[in-house]
Amino acid sequence: MKRQNNTDINEQLAHAKILPLLLRLTIPTTVAQLVNALYSIVDRMYIGRMPGVGTMALSGLGLTFPIIMLITAFSSLIGMGGAPLASIRMGAGDKEGAQRYLGNAFSLLLIIGAVLTVVCTIWRDPMLLAFGASENTLPYASDYLGIYLLGTVFVQLSLGLNAFINAQGYAGMGMITVIIGAVLNVVLDPIFIYVFDMGIAGAAVATVISQFVSAAWVVGFLCSKKPRLTITLRDMRLDWGIIKSSCALGVSTFTFMLNESIVVIVLNRLLRHYGGTLGDLHIASMAILSSVGQIFFMPLKGIIQGAQPIISYNMGARNYPRIRETVHYARVCSITCAVVMWAAMVFLPQHIALAFTPDRELISLTTITMRLMYSTVFVLGLQMVNQNAFIAMGNTRYSFFFGILRKVILLLPLAFILPFFTGVWGIYAAEAISNLITVVVTHVVFTKYLRQLKLEFGC
Repeated sequence: MKRQNNTDINEQLAHAKILPLLLRLTIPTTVAQLVNALYSIVDRMYIGRMPGVGTMALSGLGLTFPIIMLITAFSSLIGMGGAPLASIRMGAGDKEGAQRYLGNAFSLLLIIGAVLTVVCTIWRDPMLLAFGASENTLPYASDYLGIYLLGTVFVQLSLGLNAFINAQGYAGMGMITVIIGAVLNVVLDPIFIYVFDMGIAGAAVATVISQFVSAAWVVGFLCSKKPRLTITLRDMRLDWGIIKSSCALGVSTFTFMLNESIVVIVLNRLLRHYGGTLGDLHIASMAILSSVGQIFFMPLKGIIQGAQPIISYNMGARNYPRIRETVHYARVCSITCAVVMWAAMVFLPQHIALAFTPDRELISLTTITMRLMYSTVFVLGLQMVNQNAFIAMGNTRYSFFFGILRKVILLLPLAFILPFFTGVWGIYAAEAISNLITVVVTHVVFTKYLRQLKLEFGC
């Protein structure tokens, strides 16, 4: 791969034409995000097709999703909080300050990974039971999670530090970081699950090995002389000011992912309650829907990550026209992707479900639930850009509020209320209704914020 000069990267962020630059940064990150989704999705595809036990094993795997999302959320708290601030510092010409954000992130990710490994291992089975596990699904969930947790530190480093690679404009290198682990996981899954006859535990082993390789790659790159920002012992000394500002900005993305975790826990318990004898089947269907949702959000996250260094750099340089133009093109790309994904989920749900399970009853149920739950998801193309632009511009207040609006403030109350009138189907409908309300509120506030920013920068 051709090495980019650091001065050239800064010049591009400051002066290159926005659309070609956005596409150049977005395409690698989008590919990386889609490939990254393969970590858990491929596991579910293979596990759902295990002879005789596939449906129950898939339900058990779905119960581990909240804990896995929690682990991922902590990596985003540090990475997605510190990386934009490092970009803003670079845009303002403060390389030394940017370096400290990277060094502190490395230290924090190591500490958080170790703590999460111990805590989640100790409370593994009690958490799974609280999340809705039954005597049929607990053994599968516990076996998978017990091994997965051994790779917690690797998850923190690979995901959290990769944000700093993308923030410097090395989108191609960031893509390679993700692809290496994901492709390895795809190759190892069938070997450990079927060839070594390890079942669901084999899927976890394959995932941990893949995460280790990704972490080694990203740390190796950031310790080399290639990037502008590198990991050094001097910058790893924890600084409370840097920790506070990184966490304050990253709390939006952290909250978004934590919301996903909380929502899955609540929805699984509600599905068990209102689903009656089909409770485990509904949880298996929700596991498929969660996987499909991951695929849906990955292109949108790729677009957002591609736009982030441009917005953050020009926020530091106080260049409003480039910020506004970047947001415009990011919206066009994001809305287009969202509509395409929505069409697939609404018009081809049975084909999508078939990729995860051969169980005809589960496919039939998922065909209905997918159309209902994702009927309005196309509006999130606009909402995701608006919400995450607040993060890129360093606005902690709005980024946090919109991080909790859709899932916590709207979806959860609706999920409790609607089943009283529509039964189990109201749980799925709650997602569709919350999408519509969120996009309107976010867009109104973001438009007003841009007007204020224009006046502040004197444009």
